[in-house]
Amino acid sequence: MNKLFYITLFLLFTVTVSAQEAWPDVKVENEKGEVISTKEILGGKPAIVSFWGVTCKPCMTELNTLNELLEEWRKEVDFNVIAVSIDDSRFTARARSMAKGFDWDFICLFDKNQDLKRAMNVMLTPQTFVVDGTGKVVYAHTGYTPGSEYELLEQLKAITKK
Repeated sequence: MNKLFYITLFLLFTVTVSAQEAWPDVKVENEKGEVISTKEILGGKPAIVSFWGVTCKPCMTELNTLNELLEEWRKEVDFNVIAVSIDDSRFTARARSMAKGFDWDFICLFDKNQDLKRAMNVMLTPQTFVVDGTGKVVYAHTGYTPGSEYELLEQLKAITKK
C-alpha cells in the first residue's frame, strides 16, 4: 500500500508539473533575421510548436506532414504552427534555406543560441508541444511516427472546445 501511495504521488506530481509548464519569454530570430521575444509570437492563439534540426529526417517528415494538413485543420481550429530550428549559428543559414525551400506556412523561429530549447527542456528532436493561447503547455511528445500528428489536432480541438 505504501508503494501505491508513492506511485500515485509521483504521477500526480508529474501531471501537475507538466500542466504548469509555460511558453517562456526568450529572444530568438524570426524569418527576417530580426531578434524578437517569444512572448510576441502566440498572440492569444493556440499553437503547435515543433523543435527541429537540419539533420533530423523525422523532423522534416513531421513538419512537411503538418504543412500538408494545415489548410484542412484550420477549417476546424484557428491555430498557428511554430517551427523552431535549434541549429546553432553555423547551421542557421541552412535552416533558413530549408524552411523557405519547403514553403512552410508556419511561423519559423531560429534559436541559434538554444535559449528557447533550454527553456522548454528540449533534449531530442522532433520535440512537439501544443500550447494554448495563454502559453500553457497542454501536450508534448518526442519523436515522430506517421499518424501521430492527429493527436495534435485532437489536443487543439480539446483546448478550443471544438
